[in-house]
Amino acid sequence: MYDVIIIGAGIVGMASAMKIKQQSPELRVLVLEKEEGVAKHQTGHNSGVIHSGLYYKPGSHKALNCIDGYNQLIKFCDEENVKYDLCGKIVVATDQKELENLNALYERGIQNGLTDLKKLSSSEIKEYEPYCTGIAGLHVPQTGIIDYTEVTEKYKEVFTERFGGIVKFGHQVEDIRLGSIGAEVATSRGVFRSHLVVNCAGLYSDRIAQLALKQLDVRIIPFRGEYYEIKPNKHYLVKNLIYPVPDPSFPFLGVHFTRMINGGVEAGPNAVLAYKREGYTKTDINVGELFESLTWKGFIKIASKYWPTGIGEMYRSYSKSAFTKALRRLLPDLKESDLKKGGAGVRAQACDKDGGLIDDFLFVEESRMINVLNAPSPAATSSLAIGDTIAGKVFAKLNNN
Repeated sequence: MYDVIIIGAGIVGMASAMKIKQQSPELRVLVLEKEEGVAKHQTGHNSGVIHSGLYYKPGSHKALNCIDGYNQLIKFCDEENVKYDLCGKIVVATDQKELENLNALYERGIQNGLTDLKKLSSSEIKEYEPYCTGIAGLHVPQTGIIDYTEVTEKYKEVFTERFGGIVKFGHQVEDIRLGSIGAEVATSRGVFRSHLVVNCAGLYSDRIAQLALKQLDVRIIPFRGEYYEIKPNKHYLVKNLIYPVPDPSFPFLGVHFTRMINGGVEAGPNAVLAYKREGYTKTDINVGELFESLTWKGFIKIASKYWPTGIGEMYRSYSKSAFTKALRRLLPDLKESDLKKGGAGVRAQACDKDGGLIDDFLFVEESRMINVLNAPSPAATSSLAIGDTIAGKVFAKLNNN
């Protein structure tokens, strides 16, 4: 019998497990993971950016957790010898129509407590990124780069070796039964009992929630983000991180350039519907999962609203020249031959039945279960703060039951 079972050993699941044991070492906490290691999906396929909190609506879960999580992450990495680099980034406007949104970003950053933000003129952009072209920009010194798989491994190490937590790999959850005095979690390799279940299953978080909840008005829609890598002889084109001004009506940041902590420079991602929840290539197809996405009434409404944007993203997915053209808005010297195929990630984007792409973190609770149903970027940066939030919910439920 465990006090808490956490489903999913991504960065949010492991941070939550560590925080619960850290704050209440006497609790028996078990993490169940279907893969054979931590961080195998969203965590291990992201771009490794430490986000500053620039983009998020002041007072939102995203904003509060990002800033708190950012400070906790830096402190944790310093204490545990996890390497990172606060190299800063620039956000660049290439069109007059983007200036209003760029200024709004600056004001939002100030409201979120960021200091030393600097507005850049066209010539000042060159001081930070000599090969980048734009009409105005914004320098954000707090942004950094890191390897989130390494961070998650360290969370696991602290959780198991320092606090005595338990992680079981190769356990795919098949059923959850909630009762008045506890819960049973049936996996591919056994049945486990606990007082409380925490669902941090990422791309399958809605499926896990549906095992126990009678009604769920959101679905996970998987969006694949594809990257190119800049060939080593052209790494000099990018010093640190270069971002476009994002479209505030679309929950993705646009194609950008990211220097990686372990070497190399990524360019991307685009954002296209994945044909499978864990589909990292165009040939990864699960007909059932694709049909489920396409027929969810919320997605149908999204598609009808964003179809011009979606077509553009799909075109770039299949056309390297179109992808290069999008990148050249920021780096005019970049050539198609400078790019080689990179990796891809899949974002678990929660979509409600009315066609809303949920922008903030989303928790859906039952007396014996806490479901994390939307934890997109900046969830990795925010992981320790999200872990505190989940730990607080866990303690409240354990005390009330």
